[in-house]
Amino acid sequence: MLECLILGDSIAKGVSLIRSECVVLAQSGINSRDWNDTFGKLIKPSRSTIISLGSNDFDRLNTEVELVALRTRVNADKVYWIVPAIKPSKQDIVKKVARSFGDTFIIMPEVSTDGVHPTPRGYRQLGVLTK
Repeated sequence: MLECLILGDSIAKGVSLIRSECVVLAQSGINSRDWNDTFGKLIKPSRSTIISLGSNDFDRLNTEVELVALRTRVNADKVYWIVPAIKPSKQDIVKKVARSFGDTFIIMPEVSTDGVHPTPRGYRQLGVLTK
């Protein structure tokens, strides 16, 4: 069993720089459907899993279906979801999926000027919040 697993997009990659002990399955700019197609079968059991997806999902993509499909593959003692800083409808879906599985969701503590990614301090805070 892995100690820590990080799944997702560029935000997940950023968190992996803080949580260097974690195994990472992430790609910048990826949406949840493409993530499932690319990485879904590579998920391993872990003590904790951190998921960051939704920021790159377009309107017609069924984010809820994709995130539920991902989450059903995750076997972890603790699961953390990082809520996207943009796209309120996708934010709501991430929270809904997290709640439905009894997981923890985290609102980004500090967002950079691009409105999408955490600041360097925000990434450090996410590293602490996901331990």
